[in-house]
Amino acid sequence: PGNSGGPLVNIKGELVGINAAIFSRTGGYQGIGFAIPSNMARLVMDQLIKEGKVTRGWLGVTIQRITPELAKEFGLKKARGALVGDILKGSPAEKAGVQRGDVILEVNGKKIDHVEALRNTVAQSKVGSRVRLKMIRDGKPMTLKVKIEELPQDVAELSTGKSEERVTEEDALAGVSVVDLTTDIAKQLGLSREEDGVVIIRVELYSNAEEAGLKKGDVIQEINKRNINNLRDFNNTVSRIKEGDTVLLFVNRGGKKFYITLKVFS
Repeated sequence: PGNSGGPLVNIKGELVGINAAIFSRTGGYQGIGFAIPSNMARLVMDQLIKEGKVTRGWLGVTIQRITPELAKEFGLKKARGALVGDILKGSPAEKAGVQRGDVILEVNGKKIDHVEALRNTVAQSKVGSRVRLKMIRDGKPMTLKVKIEELPQDVAELSTGKSEERVTEEDALAGVSVVDLTTDIAKQLGLSREEDGVVIIRVELYSNAEEAGLKKGDVIQEINKRNINNLRDFNNTVSRIKEGDTVLLFVNRGGKKFYITLKVFS
């Protein structure tokens, strides 16, 4: 405590990090601390000395961790890489042709085993440089080149909304009830009007949906990579799902978009 910004050294007295914070439930020290790695601190220091500011590379995607369930749905042999959940308009990723559902496995030959690896690799990439992304799309390998841009000061968050309100049949999809996303509901959820979908108004306690992490207020925009624009799309798609199937949902939660796998019916 009180040493934030101070050096973290190993038993040889070598600098390995900069102390940043502690984990504590009471405000006192409980033996767990957090530090910025020294190699990252050096990059920041060098930029401040040379340019007077810190610049970070930007790809313009939202990403999520690959779980074993998602790995199966996206045709991966094992759970590794970073799954693209959304692409910001006008971003380097959009210009290069990156698509939602792509799984990024390498950047310039460097393996991406988890989302933090992608964030750090892109952030530390030189602005204006071109990087090679090795990805999986629809189960097939592919490569794209992307020109890295500087991370904007304010990256706008994308959102959602519209349509006539109706409710699904009870438990149409493993313990959730949904309605069309109207303008009023979108406004209440802090979403925009450009996107469609159905919003969850109830998640049954102890259901598969609750276990999968779905919440009231989530907006379902895809089921098994089929666009869900309204309640009719939702019901038509759900009607084709068989008992025991695992479905892939694309969800918008307050502007944050991600994939969830859900086993329907018990």
